[in-house]
Amino acid sequence: QVQLVESGGGLVQAGGSLELSCSASGNIFSIGTMGWYRRPPGKQRELVGTITSGGSTNYAISTKGRFTISRDNAKNTVFLQMNNLKPEDTDVYYCKADNVREIGREYGLDYWGHGTQVTVSS
Repeated sequence: QVQLVESGGGLVQAGGSLELSCSASGNIFSIGTMGWYRRPPGKQRELVGTITSGGSTNYAISTKGRFTISRDNAKNTVFLQMNNLKPEDTDVYYCKADNVREIGREYGLDYWGHGTQVTVSS
């Protein structure tokens, strides 16, 4: 059973920084793209940033230049460094792993973590 566990959320003042991490556990052979999403109140879940297994990144316009996503493929872990945080960044941040192939299986599945709360005070 593959599980994603996020950590690193918390309360920070505007202008501060936080680093989130998300580790995938299980009998994993490979993982495709990993990413971070958030769900603003009253809206659908939105992209924060993604990173491919080769290290190519993609960011939402609202986070580009402030957030940096990285990953450690050997540890099946993705990170989100968030700098210059703003009150509007307050949200639950969800980790996603695409095309997770378990050892012995020919197909991959997508998985979500349960989320970690980030609160930015003004």
